[in-house]
Amino acid sequence: MGELVMTALAPHPPIIVPEVGGDDAAPAEATIDSMGRLARALRDAGTDTIVIISPHSTLYSDAIVVRTGGRHEGDLAEFGAGERVSFAGDNELAEAIVEEAVRLGAPAHLSGQRRLDHGIMVPMYFIRRELPTVRLVPVSMGLGPAEQLYSFGMGVATAVERVGRRVALVASGDLSHRLKPGAPAGYSPRGRDFDEALVDALRRVDVEAVAALDGSLAEEAGECGLRSVLMMLGALDGRTVGAQVLSYEGPFGVGYAVAMFKPGPAGSGENRLARLRAAREAEVSARRSGESVFVRLAREAVEAFVRRGQVIVPPSPLPDEMKGRAGVFCSIHRGRMLRGCIGTIEPVRANIAGEIIANAISAAVHDTRFDPIEADELDDLTYSVDVLSPPEPISGPEELDPKRYGVIVSSRGRRGLLLPDLDGIDTVEEQVSIARRKAGIGTGERVNLERFEVIRYE
Repeated sequence: MGELVMTALAPHPPIIVPEVGGDDAAPAEATIDSMGRLARALRDAGTDTIVIISPHSTLYSDAIVVRTGGRHEGDLAEFGAGERVSFAGDNELAEAIVEEAVRLGAPAHLSGQRRLDHGIMVPMYFIRRELPTVRLVPVSMGLGPAEQLYSFGMGVATAVERVGRRVALVASGDLSHRLKPGAPAGYSPRGRDFDEALVDALRRVDVEAVAALDGSLAEEAGECGLRSVLMMLGALDGRTVGAQVLSYEGPFGVGYAVAMFKPGPAGSGENRLARLRAAREAEVSARRSGESVFVRLAREAVEAFVRRGQVIVPPSPLPDEMKGRAGVFCSIHRGRMLRGCIGTIEPVRANIAGEIIANAISAAVHDTRFDPIEADELDDLTYSVDVLSPPEPISGPEELDPKRYGVIVSSRGRRGLLLPDLDGIDTVEEQVSIARRKAGIGTGERVNLERFEVIRYE
């Protein structure tokens, strides 16, 4: 019978690899020391196979990909370290993980090997020094709701028992990327709040507290490891856990935490999955009870169409705020990921209600950037509805403000629009550049500019 010997959280800044960072890595000495301690602990536990979850693998909104292959290869050439290394795969374990994860409700899929990304290569640099022949199962981080990610980790633990090997599950992930001015993703004072909350929750192995971070705080922090952590914690479900945070620091404006978790026997601890599901049901209920009439109409339109193929009719009597005519954009998110966005710059329906219904359905099933939304996603979706003011021509970009105004760029029959107040769009130059790209207008081409305001309902 196999044994889950350990789970761990490991950061992945390439600078801590000597061939990349050299002397420049000195400010991250605590992280480097802790990664060595983690690797030695994995060695001392007699680890046969490492299952490692990376947020920098190819990610899918509806799948957690588990890689198979005879050998998994990669390097850090893009960061200046060209040596290529490889690890033997563990296909038996990979196949068992997918079977068990699917049985538990996680959307796991097998796929062939691909070049290992730095989210895997950096932790494995340290692990390989202590375990040169360890086998590897690479996993892409999931993007689904917390209980789905957690279920995947539970599937890993069950699969380990089946295959008869000593296995460790490593979550690769950095914390906030916005800890100080000049940080790679800019600065947010909430970055430090997020890191402190996550590290504290890990010390206590408080799964509900970790899951609760997957919202506005995590978004403002600019993290890349939270979902990996949730997947890793799932493997500890139903067990007592000895948790040890080896170090935390943020010397370059990005938070690095190294932690390891020693699981007790199966059945020795709490089962937390039911509580995660209950928390999500409560969240969905609270969200819906606070919906505006605009968002409720968009949601009901999508749900009726996806579940029954039905196009609903506008409510009767029509609320006063929906009687007018205006352009409307409907945006749909799953977690923090856009799932669809389609709208009309100028009205084409009899009223705003008709505009919302048509555009919400189009965003759900006709946005060609995404697969059509399926029924099992509906409870995970959030909606926003933007009602546009009539566009007005402007003489130049100096009349724009990306927080207040949306922009329309046009040239020779091509037209691109970008809504105002979007995350990550902080300058007029960014706003106009993206609108140009959406319209297929080159940077050197002359354009006409228009601006508009929106009333946003969330």
